[in-house]
Amino acid sequence: MDPASGLDAVRHVGVRGGRVQALSASPLDGHRTIDATGLVVAPGFINLHWHGTQPRSNTFEAMDGVTSTFELEIGVADVDRWYDERAGRMPINYGAAVGHAPVRMRVMDDPGAFVPAGPAARQPANDAQRGQILEGIERGLQRGAVGVGFGLAYTPAASRREILDSFRVAARYKAAAYVHIRGASSAGSADREEGLLEVIAHSAVSGAPVHVAHINSSAQEAVDRLMEVIAQARGNGVDVSTEAYPYTAGMTRIESFLFDTWGDKPESEYAKLQWVATGERLTRESFHRYRRQGGFVLIHANTEARVRQAIVHPLSMIASDGFDTEPPSHPRSAGTFTRTLARYVREEQVLTLMEALRKMTIMPAQRLETRVPDMALRGRLAPGAFADIVVFDPATVHDTATYEQPARYAVGMRHVLVNGQPVVHDGAPVPDALPGLPVRAPLHQ
Repeated sequence: MDPASGLDAVRHVGVRGGRVQALSASPLDGHRTIDATGLVVAPGFINLHWHGTQPRSNTFEAMDGVTSTFELEIGVADVDRWYDERAGRMPINYGAAVGHAPVRMRVMDDPGAFVPAGPAARQPANDAQRGQILEGIERGLQRGAVGVGFGLAYTPAASRREILDSFRVAARYKAAAYVHIRGASSAGSADREEGLLEVIAHSAVSGAPVHVAHINSSAQEAVDRLMEVIAQARGNGVDVSTEAYPYTAGMTRIESFLFDTWGDKPESEYAKLQWVATGERLTRESFHRYRRQGGFVLIHANTEARVRQAIVHPLSMIASDGFDTEPPSHPRSAGTFTRTLARYVREEQVLTLMEALRKMTIMPAQRLETRVPDMALRGRLAPGAFADIVVFDPATVHDTATYEQPARYAVGMRHVLVNGQPVVHDGAPVPDALPGLPVRAPLHQ
């Protein structure tokens, strides 16, 4: 099954040198054969939203069918260092955006871990600092960042001028902006449309495409309205796209700006929060204690009906927003793609298998390929494409991770190949398989 071409037929797939060499209606000879009788063979899944830091986290993704993963929404400050740290160590392909938030943290000497916790969140940049932020973003793009990340919900003090100028830098390098829209999150928002309209305006003015992170959690009760805005903007020539993950809880750092207004909430609101390290639901007292400490918290604030609306919409892609934390944190890190196939394709039948695969393969590939030429050869199952391939049982594939036990592999992915090499074989990870390659835009000096 190849959503890019619409092929849905019995074929023999020939792989050599890390590429697909042949799709044949008649048998092919090879040194090694995988019997895929009764199984689905498809392009490997592409995850546009991942925050993993260690190779072991990518094994969970591989068991979920992911063959290429990207840190885009937040991004990184030092692009060269990020790629150097992963060279030769990754089971699946990997790439990153240069991030407005981490660059801002570096310029403003913010002490936050992952997202701002100090001046980068709460202080406007002066002219000199704004110039340094733009220089840092441009430097990252020159060094091959695949896009520009914007955690606008975490940097509320960043002015519209600062963000528009950053979009303009992205546009000069044919890079998309990958955005957590301002104000909107699982922790709450006064006006969810406002953040979306802001980035659509920045895109229209600058010419930089914009990709809106996790519309399921950013939109919440407004998911229909925000998807309508995205559709109308696209109809009027704005290059805007979005993604969703199939879980009702979000997760973030408790010390971040998102919880600045949580000083005196009703106890029922604190009870929606679950401390990752212990699994406990929070109270007002424990919320303030853990906020001083810092760490990850789950936010049980959405509904299955809203998540379903986001997942099945024709314009949404599937992306996990997964983290690599110790202890493990959220089941989306291990089960996003298999959960979509099990729940929305097989059980509820609100997506066809081809529609779901399209959201996982060709749609994210096309989002990246203008900036990253290699992506025109991923997300597809065709001669000449990279041999990133999943072989799975559509009758049994499903997630097993839960909020209480998030570090559990998905099942049903029988074989996963990355650049022609198996990283999952007979439903189990292949030890020490590290065929993942960097996915990077052309470098500029």
